[in-house]
Amino acid sequence: MRAVLQKVLRASVTVDDRIVGEIGRGIMVLVGISQHDTKEDMEYMAKKILNMRVFDDAEGAMWKRSVQDEGLGILLVSQFTLYGKTTKGNKPDFHEAMKSAESKQFFDDFVKRVGQMYDPSKVFTGEFGAMMQVSLVNDGPVTLELDSRKFTYDKKDPVKEKIMKGKEQRRQGFEQGKANSETNE
Repeated sequence: MRAVLQKVLRASVTVDDRIVGEIGRGIMVLVGISQHDTKEDMEYMAKKILNMRVFDDAEGAMWKRSVQDEGLGILLVSQFTLYGKTTKGNKPDFHEAMKSAESKQFFDDFVKRVGQMYDPSKVFTGEFGAMMQVSLVNDGPVTLELDSRKFTYDKKDPVKEKIMKGKEQRRQGFEQGKANSETNE
């Protein structure tokens, strides 16, 4: 899972000229779901979002308190484009994002899990799959990128396995080429 967390003074999501989700001071989080994401990714991201210290303490010391510590609102917005690849050509490739029907259930479960770990009355969302207008006043500005897989790869991760397999094949090709050049000398 990927997320873009923003500390806000206020944020809202509008669909067809009606506000479907709105918070005052708190955090607005764009949430991207990969086709490889699991319940472990969901748990990691929920904990990370709830515990990320982006608020000042009572004495004004920065980076001391989380949204949970402060009892503030959370606006979660599904954002499949966080998995857009832009390395080839000018058209983004979204194949890494989880498919829509599966992703909707995963996102709904994620929102429910954040509510269970915090306070469901303080967790709001946009409208999954709709064309949304997201409005916010970023406080700071504070904007952080979060990724449940960035530093927690394991052997079950097919993306990591593919990367490691490619590296191993290149290493073997290099060693074979080196051996052939030594033989020819």
